[in-house]
Amino acid sequence: MARILSKRDMTILEKAAPECTGLVCAGSGGPYRSILPPLANHYATDAEDFGKRLERLDDDDLRYLVGLVLDGGESLGCVPPEYIEIFLTFVDTRLGRDAALSILQCYESEDGCAL
Repeated sequence: MARILSKRDMTILEKAAPECTGLVCAGSGGPYRSILPPLANHYATDAEDFGKRLERLDDDDLRYLVGLVLDGGESLGCVPPEYIEIFLTFVDTRLGRDAALSILQCYESEDGCAL
């Protein structure tokens, strides 16, 4: 679901990607509508870097992101599968298996990347 990023969303994105200076997707020219897709596709240099960027987030940030995914506010469709695997492992470790399995179900039910 497309949404306008809130102040908290922007704070989380900037925490994970301090070099983030604008909130416009270079590919589509439109504003970012989620946190994880731009983190994965525009700021992380590879899957390992994506994981390191996730480590910058505290548990409150992570719970917030999980909540957004579960309520449909955070899209995972444009996040590459290997990055999703890292995100799931990270959620499993920090918030538990149930949260990770719920995220996996949401990911599997998405239709992919919608620009």
